[in-house]
Amino acid sequence: MSWSDWYNALDKPAWTPAPATIGLIWRILYPIILFSLVFVVVQVVRGKLPRTALWPFLVNLVANLIFTPIQFGLRNLPLASVDILIVWGSIVWMIAAVWKPYWWLALLQLPYLTWVSIATVLQLTITFRNG
Repeated sequence: MSWSDWYNALDKPAWTPAPATIGLIWRILYPIILFSLVFVVVQVVRGKLPRTALWPFLVNLVANLIFTPIQFGLRNLPLASVDILIVWGSIVWMIAAVWKPYWWLALLQLPYLTWVSIATVLQLTITFRNG
């Protein structure tokens, strides 16, 4: 069974966004994520941020990148749920890490946090419905 057939066969809530909508949202968010990561790396290299400020961005990047292989490759809903909770938590950590020196960068993460909050509720709902 293909990954799309598998996903379409899952019991999902009625409010599940269409795949095209999800794709559009990520096309908007990925440039924000990339800009934020590069900005933080540059500030760490310049000595304007401590190296520890980079950790939440790296954890977030890794957790974000492994979600799709876990969800659609392994088809492991519980592990994907744990992963998306790590993504969500790392966004909150990212915001906290840059709030004082770069409040505008922290605010730039709010669309990402909003979407991942929705996606987390969706993922947990799908996991519980199909567990």
